[in-house]
Amino acid sequence: KMAAGEEDGSPVEPEQEPAAEEPRSFKDLGVTDVLCEACDQLGWKVPTKIQIEAIPVALQGRDVIGLAETGSGKTGAFALPILQALLETPQRLFALVLTPTRELAFQISEQFEALGSSIGVQSTVIVGGIDTMSQSLALAKKPHVIIATPGRLVDHLENTKGFNLRALKFLVMDEADRILNMDFETEVDKILKVIPRDRKTFLFSATMTKKVQKLQRAALKNPVKCAVSSKYQTVEKLQQYYIFIPSKFKDSYLVYILNELAGNSFMIFCSTCNNTQRTALLLRNLGFTAIPLHGQMSQNKRLGSLNKFKAKARSILLATDVASRGLDIPHVDVVINFDIPTHSKDYIHRVGRTARAGRSGKSITFVTQYDVELFQRIEHLIGKKLPAFPMQEEEVMMLTERVAEAQRFARMELREQGEKKRSRNDDDDTEEAIGVRNKVAGGKKKKRKAF
Repeated sequence: KMAAGEEDGSPVEPEQEPAAEEPRSFKDLGVTDVLCEACDQLGWKVPTKIQIEAIPVALQGRDVIGLAETGSGKTGAFALPILQALLETPQRLFALVLTPTRELAFQISEQFEALGSSIGVQSTVIVGGIDTMSQSLALAKKPHVIIATPGRLVDHLENTKGFNLRALKFLVMDEADRILNMDFETEVDKILKVIPRDRKTFLFSATMTKKVQKLQRAALKNPVKCAVSSKYQTVEKLQQYYIFIPSKFKDSYLVYILNELAGNSFMIFCSTCNNTQRTALLLRNLGFTAIPLHGQMSQNKRLGSLNKFKAKARSILLATDVASRGLDIPHVDVVINFDIPTHSKDYIHRVGRTARAGRSGKSITFVTQYDVELFQRIEHLIGKKLPAFPMQEEEVMMLTERVAEAQRFARMELREQGEKKRSRNDDDDTEEAIGVRNKVAGGKKKKRKAF
């Protein structure tokens, strides 16, 4: 068989040579039958690149550093080896997975439960924003796998009687670059001090930063490096566009695009909690089913929003960067950067919400007169010039009146919510905040709904 580059005369990189006889199934990687069946039931037909690289090494008992972009199947790459080791030597409090955000913790837990359901694996999620007492009870039952954010775990290690990790066999740090960027370094150090030296460690990160290298030296014993993408990449099947717009017409352009691409599911990124909430209210006023997801909502509301979106009960999710990383929402068709990300790397993670697992997707970035430099940085980072999204300016301008009216309602509702919040101290999901609109809109509502 000819290697990839031979026909066209380009030199073949030695790394790519083995691709001809790439293992085609989880069984070929050494995964045991009962777990292969679990993969099958989850619809994982063939292993992803990072899984092909990392699983065999991990099954041999080596420490692993996995460098892989978001949406590459990392969770499977560490969950399968852990579950297989657990099958061989069953034990409670067997593995700990550290992750930067609460949502990611719940998602990893779902995958562990799904893969381990036939073998009775129990996992517990330990994150902030949830009652500590019920967590202590869950820990007292000694689950096999704990998925935690560093802060809350340290809290339990220091304050929950009878809970320790002295028997731990596996430590996983997922999105390590992000854990360290969020300044969890002291917590991670505390955790490393109280778990056994004699353990297996997997470190997964989208990027190799100085902090990650330092952590690698502290926590891993001659690890094997599995890198899937060495440079920042956005997936090939992702069509990326930008739109250059005057900032005062941003809302109208957003409404235009949602109408143009109607029938798709959208994830819209805003820079602040307040803007997320405002835009959600604005879109609701125009009859779109939009839900917000941001850091000022309670954990239950955040999970509720996410589940409504996952279940396709809502087609538009508005989020801050809290939600941009690691959330596996299977069916996002279009990602819109309503506010351009200030860190170019966040762009990669945001647009990584679409075109996952081989599907195609679109991303559209709004660039106002104030964002030009940030936009050039993003193009520089991904190494491509993005095309402009085709627009009909005059159609956008026809929307401005309606949008201005909706903006007014949104401002009133935001104010009303703020007052309610101060009096009740409760966070509102805006589903219930339709009161003002009904009062003010009266008969106009039907006319606007059709839009």
